[in-house]
Amino acid sequence: MNINRTDVDALNAVLSLEIKQEDYKEKVEKILKDYRKTANVPGFRKGHVPAGLINKKYRVPVMVDEINKMIQEKLNSYIQEEKLELLGNPLPKEQEDIDWENAKDFNFEFEIGLAPEFDVDLKGKKITSYEIKVDDKTINDQIDRIREQYGKLVNKDEVAEGDEITGVFRNDDEDINVDATFKTDRIKGKTNMKKLVGSKPGDVLKLKTQNLFENDQDLNNLLKIDQEKVDEGINVPLEFEITEVNTREKAEMTQEFFDKLFGPDAIKSEDELKERLREDASKQFAQQTDQKLLTDVTESLIENTKFDLPADFLKRWIANNGEQEMTAEEAEEEYNRSEKGLRYQLIEGNLIKNNEDLQLKFEDLQEYARTMIRQQMAQYGHTGATDEEVDQVVARIMSNQDEVKKMSEQLQNEKMLDFFKENVSLKKKEVSYEKFIEEAYGA
Repeated sequence: MNINRTDVDALNAVLSLEIKQEDYKEKVEKILKDYRKTANVPGFRKGHVPAGLINKKYRVPVMVDEINKMIQEKLNSYIQEEKLELLGNPLPKEQEDIDWENAKDFNFEFEIGLAPEFDVDLKGKKITSYEIKVDDKTINDQIDRIREQYGKLVNKDEVAEGDEITGVFRNDDEDINVDATFKTDRIKGKTNMKKLVGSKPGDVLKLKTQNLFENDQDLNNLLKIDQEKVDEGINVPLEFEITEVNTREKAEMTQEFFDKLFGPDAIKSEDELKERLREDASKQFAQQTDQKLLTDVTESLIENTKFDLPADFLKRWIANNGEQEMTAEEAEEEYNRSEKGLRYQLIEGNLIKNNEDLQLKFEDLQEYARTMIRQQMAQYGHTGATDEEVDQVVARIMSNQDEVKKMSEQLQNEKMLDFFKENVSLKKKEVSYEKFIEEAYGA
């Protein structure tokens, strides 16, 4: 069997396979002989079916199957031997109907899309690397929220700002009749707040759905209004009958309170609580800023690393290799949706190929799994696990392909992030959490 490559351009080529009778004849004849020994054909004893009958009935399907196997094996071995970096898989070219009954020699052609060659410049435009400052206000606000969460409800006779109100929203035309509990800080506008403040259980207030809550999503969450109507900006009158008013007294900063939060004697003072919350917040914020940095570097690399793709080939490949065949228009839409992801895969692959520290090794995964298992055990209070116990769990995880794939992706992301921090031009910026959310997400 011969295989030849013809380059169309730098990104497209055609592989031509020439298969002669001597390439498949011996295998086909052996299979047909085995069929003759086992075939059950009415009118003939097992093993005594005439060779001509077996040949007539099975020769073509056996030959087609064997030739297809040979094609796949030859393509795979050629791609490996030539170290071709393909995008998608070889795509058979259309050809006239094959005369399987009479032909002895065959020719097949496959289109292939080749990965582009390019360099990655990491020292381009500087990218902002955020560091969220955990200031005293952030910590004090968090302590206030925690104290409210662990505090107790105290019933009241009249609504004041900051209180928690329970009541029934009604509108017969819209089939609204729901109990709801919310704090006054979720209400939008001075007019609505003026109606609430000073009201008492038993009072029935006249309100409207429009501009009732700071977040319109509360119309769905609290009033159970269909999301579609919320999105359309529903504006209907409401009656709200107040049934209960409560204020939440904050928990006292006692040892009992500290123990509820972190366990017996882990925290013994307000200063220790603040320090613990500051450490936890720093870790949480670091995860958010790391994710933002990874996203920004990824977008920058995609935008500034220029290379062409075999787009036409990929669209045809997408159209013919899904669970269902796509039209040309559907394939183009799918290609457009996935192009940025494909570009980053190629960029990431280029970086991994050219930087040994980014390449995952089996030992790296094992150590990563050990660290992960020890952390999980510690969360459940099992801090004294032996190496043997940990390694037994690691062995079970490493035998699960899905778990190995998941860990590989996580570890690769961590390696990429560390690599970017060391090699990308960064502009460090210290901000508050609120400023980070505003700048990073436009909120």
